[in-house]
Amino acid sequence: MKLSHFKFELPEELLASYPSEQRDEARLMVLDRKTQTIEHKSFKDLINYFDEGDVMVFNNTKVFPARLYGNKEKTGARIEVFLLRELNAESRLWDVLVDPARKIRIGNKLFFGDNDDLVAEVIDNTTSRGRTLRFLFDGSYEAFRKKLQELGETPLPKYIERDVEPLDDERYQTIYAKHEGAVAAPTAGLHFSRHLLKRLEIKGIDLAEVTLHVGLGTFNPVEVEDLSKHKMDSEEIDIPENTAKMINNAIDTKKRVVAIGTTVMRTLESSVSADHHLKSYNGWTNKFIFPPYEFSIADAMVTNFHTPKSTLMMMAAAFAGHDFLKEAYALAIKEKYNFYSYGDAMLII
Repeated sequence: MKLSHFKFELPEELLASYPSEQRDEARLMVLDRKTQTIEHKSFKDLINYFDEGDVMVFNNTKVFPARLYGNKEKTGARIEVFLLRELNAESRLWDVLVDPARKIRIGNKLFFGDNDDLVAEVIDNTTSRGRTLRFLFDGSYEAFRKKLQELGETPLPKYIERDVEPLDDERYQTIYAKHEGAVAAPTAGLHFSRHLLKRLEIKGIDLAEVTLHVGLGTFNPVEVEDLSKHKMDSEEIDIPENTAKMINNAIDTKKRVVAIGTTVMRTLESSVSADHHLKSYNGWTNKFIFPPYEFSIADAMVTNFHTPKSTLMMMAAAFAGHDFLKEAYALAIKEKYNFYSYGDAMLII
């Protein structure tokens, strides 16, 4: 498969700038791989496709306010700093992206907050936009993290061309988010309301959790036509023992395993045993899934409608079948489904 196989034209008005009014009332397109049929539903209808003993797997990562705005020493130029990954808690070292990058060199200092109460020094260049910062802050580690929370804002994707609003603090976060560490929300999970989760439990559907801290690697553009040459950035994952047991029991009893989002699918496929069962694991993954690919664990997936030529669209195509997914995307455009992070959802069974 080539990069050009994942190109399509998306009308700008289908980019969702705001979420649906109620989480579980987004639209849901249902793709049946066996019958090659497509249905149009509401997200809360998801419950009708699963039975007692089936397992839904959620990514419980929590988005932190990763976008900061500071000023460069001397010139006072406004600089955006996007926190990617904490490298060393004790030394307060972070991998970040800076914009505009051409102005930021090793040795520069950046000042944050009205009273410059947080300062960072650039100590390394990592990529064209990437830098390593050492934060200088008088106070405990807890006070430092609190200050980052206070100064940072919800890292809405750049294509949402509006200011962050109070509603984003709640809506750009799943209701089951627990472990802070993501710079982007696992968007398929944004559609679940507390009411829908309760209905799933009452029906006897088991809810399992894994963690994948979404980094920008998920969204880095693919710049090679030959997909086998694309390298994914590593992201931290955790598959607890109890989750592995629950999923393996479903596999053994011929129940279905549903991955809620591409991040869950990538996590599950990163720790598979020789007999196609799930192994508990804590570490890193740089798994890149594109067609053709044989999946080992999940037999259904919920996902959003993704950007052209993105690794997310490639994984959905690997699961649904490339031609079937392209057909579904063309229909979604015709039927005016909303795309991207705050957009509508797709269920592939």
